[in-house]
Amino acid sequence: MYKSNINFNLYKTFYDVAIYGSISKAAVMNYTSQPAISRSIKQLEGELNTQLFFRNKKGIELTEKGKELFFFVEQSYNALMLAERSMLENKQLDKGKLSIGIPSHIATFYIFDAIDKFHKENPNIEISIISKTTKGLLELLRSHEIDFMIDSNPIKCHDKDVKIKHIEDFHNTFIVSEDFDISKIKTVKDLENYTLILPIKGTANRNNLDEYFIRNNVNVNNIINIHTTEVIVGAVKRSLGIGYVIRELVEDEIKKGIYKEIKLDNLPSTGISLVYIPEYITTSPKEFLNKYYDIEL
Repeated sequence: MYKSNINFNLYKTFYDVAIYGSISKAAVMNYTSQPAISRSIKQLEGELNTQLFFRNKKGIELTEKGKELFFFVEQSYNALMLAERSMLENKQLDKGKLSIGIPSHIATFYIFDAIDKFHKENPNIEISIISKTTKGLLELLRSHEIDFMIDSNPIKCHDKDVKIKHIEDFHNTFIVSEDFDISKIKTVKDLENYTLILPIKGTANRNNLDEYFIRNNVNVNNIINIHTTEVIVGAVKRSLGIGYVIRELVEDEIKKGIYKEIKLDNLPSTGISLVYIPEYITTSPKEFLNKYYDIEL
């Protein structure tokens, strides 16, 4: 039989205990006693006729059924938080939040100018910028912890409610430290004679570059593989080799002579896409994307 008199307080208690992994900490955060938290958990377990937690050496942990319940409760909790936020936000942006997921190397050159302008015009909007892997950002998007994400292509997501919108292309380039002699590098084939500092295999940028090397009959064996662009740039600065990065990331440093650019024809570009769930975009992110990126949602 359908049950309409759901005790939401029990689910809130369950959520807090699961988040904090501790009955005592959940009690402190809710300004109540440990016995009261324990009674609520026992009551919920009785109503659902299943064990939700078990104790181990580390403290308290979710059972498999508990993990299943937590998935739905977390989704509901985040949706309620988002609903409340949607009710409070207005077109004047007197209050609200803006939470963006973006890899750090893209954020460095792509979003900070817009964030600076938005914050100056709307100082009452709380802004969060979160950097994780594509997989991590998609998880945050699904749980509504970020409003949207911006990441490099390709972005693989099969959720029907998640929309992916290509917004811009950027250039890749090879850079070296200021004391590096680039006079002998005339074509991409010449790179075979040097140490290359490249994104790790499996990333979109590396896959595209490897295909470029194959098309141009280039065999490179002296490679340092690095996971993040910031570390690639750091390695170039230490003169460890020739680095492959998004040009816009180091454009100012190239102009200042901190790095030299090795200009080669037809290097792969990097596409940037916006990823979002239309029904969960509230006023603040809509205004931000519309005003500073001319994106209508």
